[in-house]
Amino acid sequence: MNDAPKADIRQGTEYPTPTPDVLDRVRRHRRHTLELLTVCAVGLVPWTVLLAVTLPSAYEVHQWRTTWVGFDVLLVLSMAATALLGWRRHRAVIVAAAFSAALLICDAWFDVSLAFGTSDVWSAAALAVFAELPLAGYLIHRVLAMISLARWPSVEAATRLTE
Repeated sequence: MNDAPKADIRQGTEYPTPTPDVLDRVRRHRRHTLELLTVCAVGLVPWTVLLAVTLPSAYEVHQWRTTWVGFDVLLVLSMAATALLGWRRHRAVIVAAAFSAALLICDAWFDVSLAFGTSDVWSAAALAVFAELPLAGYLIHRVLAMISLARWPSVEAATRLTE
């Protein structure tokens, strides 16, 4: 294998040619990660069914305030990190924005689902529909736009890397 940098014809950039050892390690890590995620996804199915069948519909919760304040602090820190990384034009903003979007979706879900059967369900649903979910959607849209701007090797260059 030639160790000289190759040019990506589509983007005019150069990248080093990885050694066969590096390529093998990358393939192995990818395979192990995908195997782990597959086992976790399959394992969660019976666990979810078990929870659906065995969990009580009502439960007295301790530390309710600590749980929700802690979650909202995490959401504030995530959004602040997203803003800071965005102002600094750091590429990690993609991860922070995706994390913030996921937290917003979780917040909407928990607010609405825990308010079912109470008069608070309408304010929780309104907050979800008009604030949390639109902001999460906007962040996901921006993350996808930033990813599309990333400079990826062309198909031909990526093929040469794996040969």
